[in-house]
Amino acid sequence: MSAIKLFESKQIRSIWDEKEQKWFFSVVDVVHALTDSPDPKDYWYRIKKRDKIQGVELSTNCRQLKLEAADGKKYLTDCSHAEGILRIIQSIPSPKAEPFKQWLARVGYERLEEIENPELSMERMQALYEKKGYPKEWIDKRMRGIAVRQDLTDEWKSRGATTSLEYAILTNEIMQGAFDLKVEEYKQVKGLQRENLRDHMTDIELILTMLGEATTTKLHRDRDSKGFAPLKKDAQDGGAVAGRTRKDIENQAGKPVVTSENFKELAGAGKTLGKKD
Repeated sequence: MSAIKLFESKQIRSIWDEKEQKWFFSVVDVVHALTDSPDPKDYWYRIKKRDKIQGVELSTNCRQLKLEAADGKKYLTDCSHAEGILRIIQSIPSPKAEPFKQWLARVGYERLEEIENPELSMERMQALYEKKGYPKEWIDKRMRGIAVRQDLTDEWKSRGATTSLEYAILTNEIMQGAFDLKVEEYKQVKGLQRENLRDHMTDIELILTMLGEATTTKLHRDRDSKGFAPLKKDAQDGGAVAGRTRKDIENQAGKPVVTSENFKELAGAGKTLGKKD
């Protein structure tokens, strides 16, 4: 599980390690949050070089993990757990160090709470969308879509899909059937890069995405599909159900369902996603 955490509006990419039961955070993102450096990668490189000369190997606190970059692709990135980050912070002169330490402790504690009570994760996510300015009606659909997606990926995991690449292929089959667009093509329509596509969908786009994924889940169960090939066929069929519904809506409305509107543009114009003045 990966996520974007916010510290004073700065994004900290993170990934949860199930085996160790710990968050691992992007060191470069932490450096940027603490220093506002225009080149946090170079800043981190110089910290490592300086401390190595002094006999301290900061890189021993790090692990190379794949995180999504600004271009939407995943790259190996220096990451460290809370204990390692605390050690790295000692080498960074910043007035934000103490607030960051408190933030780090809170993030870890909240994750432990969410493991005990998964509903807390949904509540915190809903609160985050509210802070970003999304309308309540949209948030309700987005939260429902997250639950539908989780149900689907649970089926994939139990039925033989084992890699992130397979998950991506299955997702693209559903999106292709529903919207005649793969995920990356859809993001291009909306002018997105590293942003989450679903966070920039209109109400009807979210609903059709849910329909495609919920139908695919039902087909997996009804057909008792196992293995990648049968799962892919179900994804194609589930997406096609949503696609036929989309085309019917377009015929009735006289305009396309897929829109270039995204939350960044609408929020900047003082509007709400999926609604026009």
